Amino acid sequence: MKLTCIIPLVLLGLISWPSFVSAQIAQSANQPLVNTLSQSNRPKFPDNGAPTGRRKGGTSRDSCSPLKTPITALVPGEEIANESKSFLTFTISEYPTFWVYVPELTTKTSFGEFLLQDENDKNIYKTFLLLPQKASVVGIKLPQNSQYALKINKKYQWYFKVFCGDPQQISEYFYVKVWIQRVPLNSHLGSQLKRTQSREYAIYALNQIWQDALTNLATLHRDNPNSRIFTEDWTLLLKNVGLAELATAPIVELESSTIGAVNQ
Repeated sequence: MKLTCIIPLVLLGLISWPSFVSAQIAQSANQPLVNTLSQSNRPKFPDNGAPTGRRKGGTSRDSCSPLKTPITALVPGEEIANESKSFLTFTISEYPTFWVYVPELTTKTSFGEFLLQDENDKNIYKTFLLLPQKASVVGIKLPQNSQYALKINKKYQWYFKVFCGDPQQISEYFYVKVWIQRVPLNSHLGSQLKRTQSREYAIYALNQIWQDALTNLATLHRDNPNSRIFTEDWTLLLKNVGLAELATAPIVELESSTIGAVNQ
C-alpha cells in the first residue's frame, strides 16, 4: 500500500500530543488509517501546555535589510497577528535534528547561529553556521555528546538566528524560537517501528512524534529526489502544518562544526 494513502489521514492528528490514540494504531501500521482519526476527535493546536514561541522570523529587524520570505521553523502551528502561540514538538531521540527554512540570502546574511537551552534559559549547546545562499530547508543535528543529550520529559527551547552582517556583531538578526520535548519510547511505539521497514515517518506521525517524522522523511526525500512517493508525502507533511510553500526547497543538513560549536 502506497504511503500516499496513509499520510493524509495520519496528519490529521499531528498538531498536539493525543490522548485518544488507541489500540487501533497497532492494526494501522500496515494499512490505510480509515476512520482511525476523525474530525471530531482531532486535537486543537496549541493545547499542549508549552511556553510560547515564534515559528516565523520577521521580514526585517531594525537595520537588517528585508528578506524576501521569512526564516521559518518547520513545526506545526499557526500564526495569528499580534498573538504569541505555543510551538512544541516531540522526539524520542537524545540527539534530534532541528529543521528551518532559510530563504535566499546575500553574502552579508550568510551566517547563522543555533542555540539550545533548557527551560531555565541555561545554554546547552550553541554553534555558528555558514548558511547556503540559495533558499533551502536546513537541518542542524545535535552532536552525539552526552552533555548535549535531551533528557526524557524535559522541555527545551531552541533558537535559530540569521545575522544581518558580521556574526561578531550579534545585535542584529532574524530569528525563530521553538520548543522540543523528548518523550520515552514506549513498547507500543517500539513494536510498530519494528514491524515497518521504510515507513517510519508514518508511524512517528501517527504517534505525534513530529520531530522524528520530519527528520525521517526529509532524509528519505533528500536521498531519493526522484521518488514520487517521498516527494508527495513531503509536500503533504508540510501542507498539513501550513507550510506547503516550502516543500520545493532543497534539503540540506549542516554539520555542527561548519564554523565551530560553543558549549556554554
